[in-house]
Amino acid sequence: MIKIGVSSNALKHSGGLERYAMDLVRGLAARHVRPVFFARRFDRSAPESGMVERWPINVSFLPGKLREQWFSWRLRALRRRAGVDVLIGCNRVDSSEIAICGGTHRGFLAAMGRCARRSDRWQIELESRQYQNAEIIVAHSDRMRTELRELYGVDDAKIRVLFPPVEAAQFAPADDGTRRAWRRQYGFADDEIVLLFPSSSHERKGLPLVEAAVREMAPRIVVAVAGRPPEHANSRVRYIGYVKNIEEAYGAADFTILASKYEPFGLVGVESVRCGTPVIFPADLGCCGVIAESAKFIFRPGDVGHLKETIERAAQQSGAHDHAARVGLSRTAILYDTSIHHHVDGLLAMASAIASRR
Repeated sequence: MIKIGVSSNALKHSGGLERYAMDLVRGLAARHVRPVFFARRFDRSAPESGMVERWPINVSFLPGKLREQWFSWRLRALRRRAGVDVLIGCNRVDSSEIAICGGTHRGFLAAMGRCARRSDRWQIELESRQYQNAEIIVAHSDRMRTELRELYGVDDAKIRVLFPPVEAAQFAPADDGTRRAWRRQYGFADDEIVLLFPSSSHERKGLPLVEAAVREMAPRIVVAVAGRPPEHANSRVRYIGYVKNIEEAYGAADFTILASKYEPFGLVGVESVRCGTPVIFPADLGCCGVIAESAKFIFRPGDVGHLKETIERAAQQSGAHDHAARVGLSRTAILYDTSIHHHVDGLLAMASAIASRR
């Protein structure tokens, strides 16, 4: 039996690749695989913590900008001691056979218009070693495949596009009564058109552009910010707090909106549509290609005028989203198998192929 290792910054409920690593743990457990898990921190209260063999790597004694390098260096020795055959790297480490690419630092800097500082160069050097040393790189979107090829010179034969999974039981349309209760819970009036903006990084996710677009629109169109508080909250841009059960916010809203400057995939799009809530997204957002036309309203990136037109066009159709319509949208709008089982089976097939070649 192949001994699988997983590397992540933490094993805890969070976003991004940390959340993805938690999904992998549950998927592997369903296949009776108990991985060795390397991380800086473990949330012992999370059920997933009991599904892995825990190997903590302490980085707290180092300055923040040196912690990635130390973690990667320490992991090389520890994985040998743990007897790991194939390591899945969900963070920047240079000893993983399978490297998960949910975003690239060069791509991020270019999209944000930022010049590379010394700490950025360290991240890029480690990232480049990871891609060079890995036998397979799993790209979470076609956009990531392009960035790997064009920004890092990765051979296309080394790349596999495998879209990230979504928990089907958690993200599903609510009945009309439950939806009305959730709207009351968040303070949404019956006649309001609510644009949910889930974000912990408002500048990158494009909140200023969204604010500018809705500023002079009809008062019934409101933006509900979930996550980090916005700098300026008002009657048009409301803060609904950190939402632990984000599926409730998706279900309460009429649309989910982002105007991201850099969004390698955008799992919120798939989650929202699975809940029966259409999305309003820029054309270059990573997940747009896997969402059907019936479930998305697309605007030109960075174009506030076109975003305003798109919101107005979407608002005209908001009354058609009854329970039956939301269920139909949920069933047909995602163009790939979102199950964790499918995703993990793909990774296990890659791991088996790598092990057999050795």
